[in-house]
Amino acid sequence: MDKNMEWLMATKVKRTMENLEKNNISSYFINTREELIEIIETLSLEGDKVAVGGSATLNELDLLSYLRSGRYNFLDRYKEGLTREEVVNIFRESLLSDVYITSTNAITEEGYLYNVDGNGNRVAAMLYGPNKVIVICGVNKLVKNVDEAIERNKSISAPANAKRLDRKTPCSKIGYCMDCKSEERICKKYTLIKEEGTKGRMHVIILNENLGY
Repeated sequence: MDKNMEWLMATKVKRTMENLEKNNISSYFINTREELIEIIETLSLEGDKVAVGGSATLNELDLLSYLRSGRYNFLDRYKEGLTREEVVNIFRESLLSDVYITSTNAITEEGYLYNVDGNGNRVAAMLYGPNKVIVICGVNKLVKNVDEAIERNKSISAPANAKRLDRKTPCSKIGYCMDCKSEERICKKYTLIKEEGTKGRMHVIILNENLGY
């Protein structure tokens, strides 16, 4: 990225972070994954009950390996051999976690978080339950406004995630949301977080790279 594009992105990040802070959501802008771990450890304690939402971003960052290191009481939804019932129980227990780590489908420059879920466990935990929520995203998730957030989900997040999950939906074939009625549809629960009510609960960490869908 040349210096002019770097400047343009920096101004976008600055606007977004200023508005997140106004909305009672702490924000951080970092360049390395080492910085990411430092912030997570600042926001959590050893032995904390930690859970995660389904996220391509967290997978790209290999954050699960860190969370499995033994520092935390990690509610590992991806542990090998779990039955569907056991996974659902982890989803429920995650609502009582000390720290919930996830990504987001989009963040607007107004400081709003837009998300679309299938089961709803991820957005439920973001909205209420865990003592702290840490949202991790790349600069590619930053958009101008809610309209752009909706469009981003239709043209990027939904089809890419449907493809990742091997869902037999129209978007996994043509690459764009058709607002389908498929039994395998993953876009069912829509949320817009405009403001956090509890100071110090929600934290957004923006990495200076493209991550996830």
